[in-house]
Amino acid sequence: MKEEVLHTKQALLNKQVILYPTDTVWGIGCDATDNKAVEKIYQIKQREESKSLIILVDSFEMLSRFVKEIPDTAKEELSKAQRPTTIIYKNPIGLAKNCIASDNTIAIRIVQNDFCIQLIKEFDKPIVSTSANISGEPTPTSFSEISTSILDSVDYVVNLQRDTIATTSSRILRITDNHQVEVIRE
Repeated sequence: MKEEVLHTKQALLNKQVILYPTDTVWGIGCDATDNKAVEKIYQIKQREESKSLIILVDSFEMLSRFVKEIPDTAKEELSKAQRPTTIIYKNPIGLAKNCIASDNTIAIRIVQNDFCIQLIKEFDKPIVSTSANISGEPTPTSFSEISTSILDSVDYVVNLQRDTIATTSSRILRITDNHQVEVIRE
């Protein structure tokens, strides 16, 4: 796996778009701080930039570098989460502008997949994670379901976990101003 982490890191450093396994489904990703790389993801997915993307980080420490405040409620939810959980945070810092929603929020998940954790640690920046499909089409649950158009559009395909079948997507939560948890997707 170490060699694959290094190859993938090099692709990210070269501002390329990757296709990779996550703790949920296979994802299309790139450096979440690079506007041009993010723009290419929107083109590949044939998706409007007004729909924001999920960002993956490897730890609370990295999360704190990219959001102004991590509400205690978010920390509590993440500490008891039984499955991958994405939280929408206000006032992101240092991320590509086209990753950020029009209301100045960003969806971030502390990833639970060993490959992703090692890759993000090695790269030392967050990466984009969006499902490996054209916008509006069904989300592939395995590598074999990813369309040829997606495979041909990305710059690098990770050669790991190709037999894994994903049965669940991440929960998406928003913490309201009065510290209540709003479930966006269960």
